Amino acid sequence: MEAIYYTLVAAGLYFMSDRLLDRIEIIRGERFQNRAVRSLVFFLIILVLASITFSLINYLVQPPK
Repeated sequence: MEAIYYTLVAAGLYFMSDRLLDRIEIIRGERFQNRAVRSLVFFLIILVLASITFSLINYLVQPPK
């Protein structure tokens, strides 16, 4: 069951990260010209969101001791 949670959350994080990257570019007033920089920013956004979200899922799914 955990695998299903992680898969669904990962898909949602992908789309959320894409929207956040678009918002960052709108606030900046232009797109990142270098694709490597854009990919790096996307990676950092999804990494932070995934770390927080997956830790939360792990905490919620673990049985109480």
